[in-house]
Amino acid sequence: MAYDYDLFVIGAGSGGVRAARLAAMTGARVAVAEADRVGGTCVIRGCVPKKFMVYASEFSHGFEDARAFGWNVPAATFDWVKFLARKDDEIARLSGIYTTNLNKAGALLMHGFAAFTGPHTLKVSGPDGSKEITADKILIATGGHVHRPDIDGIEHAITSDEAFHLRTLPKSILIAGGGYIAVEFAGIFAGLGVETTLAYRGDNILRGFDDDVRTHLAGEMEKRGIRIILGAAHAKIEKTDKGLVSHFGDSHPPCPTETVMFATGRRASSGGLNLKAAGVKENPDGTVCVDKFSQTNAPHIWAIGDVTGRLNLTPVAIREAVAFADTVFHDKPTAFDHALVPTAVFSQPPVGTVGVSEATARHLYGKVDIYRAKFRPMKVTFTGGRDQTLMKLVVEEKTQKLVGVHIVGPDAPEMIQLAAVAVKMGCTKAQWDDTCALHPTAAEELVTMREKYVPNEVAGRN
Repeated sequence: MAYDYDLFVIGAGSGGVRAARLAAMTGARVAVAEADRVGGTCVIRGCVPKKFMVYASEFSHGFEDARAFGWNVPAATFDWVKFLARKDDEIARLSGIYTTNLNKAGALLMHGFAAFTGPHTLKVSGPDGSKEITADKILIATGGHVHRPDIDGIEHAITSDEAFHLRTLPKSILIAGGGYIAVEFAGIFAGLGVETTLAYRGDNILRGFDDDVRTHLAGEMEKRGIRIILGAAHAKIEKTDKGLVSHFGDSHPPCPTETVMFATGRRASSGGLNLKAAGVKENPDGTVCVDKFSQTNAPHIWAIGDVTGRLNLTPVAIREAVAFADTVFHDKPTAFDHALVPTAVFSQPPVGTVGVSEATARHLYGKVDIYRAKFRPMKVTFTGGRDQTLMKLVVEEKTQKLVGVHIVGPDAPEMIQLAAVAVKMGCTKAQWDDTCALHPTAAEELVTMREKYVPNEVAGRN
């Protein structure tokens, strides 16, 4: 059968665009369908605009520090509308670069929503009508979307999608959730002068992270004026003349705020693709089932990125796209290794981590050595601030390999990127210690920890 395209990609996010470009550069006939703006969640309504908002909110702390360092800084005011306009201009520029790169590679961009009508056929519905196309190979790269829980009054709440486009900043906000997005937006709004409350149903924020990281970050966030309510699951949201009231059943008193934002997770964007028509299997949560090569049960269909639910990070989707192109278009079977992927939370202060937590390491390896440092950074000691940095190394006792590095503090994401190289290479604690410290930096603390850390309660029992 003669197909219209050698490869058809559904979704023009970071992963889909990278795969399409690499395939097209081999001479393959490639088309990409995108129902929204090119760039996907990360560029349009995720990591990139969020990082701009983090930068904007950090200036409030910077002005305070500047005064302590002798600068005569007048009372600063923040123009939310001006910031939004500049942010939107930059997002448009980046989206345009993605489109340009697709065109340069020779891939055709189709604006519309694509859904399967058969194993090799799809219907693309866009502003100019619908079109039926056929493809030899198909890649699903539709990413994910925000989750709105089914509770009374949820229609009054916003999500991160709407947070990027608020006409005005609220005077107060309650953010429901305890993961990446929730803690990041808590820092953003608090830094911009909004009275901020974080409500999470669990026993501590950042579930799945190292327990010391979770506890330390929560304490540092509270120092910055963020109120954290734990064990608080929304029962309903009530709209009143004065704003919104969050109700948590009998666990906590009602909490009135001007705005309520839900950041309680994301779901795979597989609905509407009509995967049954192509015979593609899904998991109960809507993620697409794939093997280590990102191939579905249908041998001519692959899926990468958040829609697979493996590890929902933009760089991971890009690396999965490269592995897909190598496997399918360069005859080099390649499976991306999802182990030891570094990650960052752009909270305030930020978190950088690679490897496993202490609890996971004890479960996997039995005995581990822990090295921990907690200190006020040099800049903070000068200003008289209370902020503290946390650094923690998790070492497997038997092999003495570093299996986890965790940092909470300024520049943690920048440090963890390079720490990940050492951890990925199987660096031992002795090799790590053999690295000369760079002074004066916070990072030098990472390679000068020599004494094993023993918690007070353990030391007491000994």
